[in-house]
Amino acid sequence: MPKNVIIMGAAGRDFHNFNLYFKDNPDYRVTAFTAAQIPLVHDRIYPPELAGALYPEGIPFYPEEDLEKLIRDQRVDLVVFSYSDVPHVEVMHKASRVMARGADFLIPGAARTMLHSTRPVIAVCAVRTGCGKSPATRKICEILRGLGKKTVVVRHPMPYGDLRHQVVQRFATVEDFSRYRLTIEEREEYEPLVDQGIIVYAGVDYRQILSRAEEEAEVIVWDGGNNDTPFFQPDIHVVLFDPLRPGHELLYFAGETNLLMADLAIINKVDSATPGNIDLVRRNIQQFAPRADILLANMPVMVNEPERIQGKTVLVVEDGPTLTHGGMASGAGFLAAEQFGAAQIVDPRPFAVGTLKEVFAQYPHIGQVLPAMGYSEAQIADLAATINRTPADLVLFSTPIHLCRLLNCNKPTLRVRYEYADYGEPTLQEVLEKRMAACGRF
Repeated sequence: MPKNVIIMGAAGRDFHNFNLYFKDNPDYRVTAFTAAQIPLVHDRIYPPELAGALYPEGIPFYPEEDLEKLIRDQRVDLVVFSYSDVPHVEVMHKASRVMARGADFLIPGAARTMLHSTRPVIAVCAVRTGCGKSPATRKICEILRGLGKKTVVVRHPMPYGDLRHQVVQRFATVEDFSRYRLTIEEREEYEPLVDQGIIVYAGVDYRQILSRAEEEAEVIVWDGGNNDTPFFQPDIHVVLFDPLRPGHELLYFAGETNLLMADLAIINKVDSATPGNIDLVRRNIQQFAPRADILLANMPVMVNEPERIQGKTVLVVEDGPTLTHGGMASGAGFLAAEQFGAAQIVDPRPFAVGTLKEVFAQYPHIGQVLPAMGYSEAQIADLAATINRTPADLVLFSTPIHLCRLLNCNKPTLRVRYEYADYGEPTLQEVLEKRMAACGRF
């Protein structure tokens, strides 16, 4: 008899692990996916077109809080943990819940879930959400293009819509975003790269995605999500560290795994962190990843018209995932408001509506900033309504995309951007070129 399996996920790695381990495998029967971190993804079906011949009706999703009931009712033998940026102690609490109900608990090994590419791969990962992976990815792409390498980025999955139309997604123009009806969270990852002239792949089936990317790339850059490990075996593994959260590199799954596998360890945001916290992160890298090259970097805040902030009452809109499961109270927008002399930063919580009010209740650590949540059209509408209800002279959008393209705002707006910047020597280009030469695959 096949073993009954539940996959605990967040609409990303769970699908990848299913495709690699369980699809078309008669020894197992996946009875359910459970959903966490990402709202609005349960109460749907992993479609039979993607699930394979063993699942003619597809596989249902349930909220993770139903886990014990599902184990009992479905006579589950095995629960597979398949998402990221979770404290180690919380992972073991989840394991305890599973084992107490009589099922086994499995975390697939990082290397066992990596596909091997015919092209050289540079993976950009992190120890926490919000360390600065995206600016580092853009900088690495800039370096590679300067070296004459045709580069394609493959992004960690974010398939929050109709999965049947997201098996393989290719983004080369802004028009592609409308074709796939992307959420704000997806656009935040793809748009800056497409604006840079980089082709981006993402989706559900990473075997197919890898094959497509290999056809048009000399080098593939894996752009990681959360603090997850790569889906492709990297030739060079770049890992971002955040000294504003010192020690977290040892406390979160799967960030510690990335630490232990790092070839290049980038301590980011050093202009905002204290020397003591930078030294703590450096010592942890030296102890646990002694073969890694250590670099220092900044993410300087850039505003085109900073004088517009001076003396104004400001509403700050920050990147959503950085604040939610990333655990940050604020981000670059808040720093910009302080740096450029805002008279007041308005607390949006009393003005939040609908799902945004629920986000603040679920993540009470968030400070007086508004997370740019947009996992559905309804949530995008709630975000716009919250912005428009909040009294302010100016809205600071500290998100990777032009949110004003998606929202109708009733007050003036200003965009805050941040990019990767070397902090002293060695530079990222120097170390990257050294590693590429030593690899022999580039």
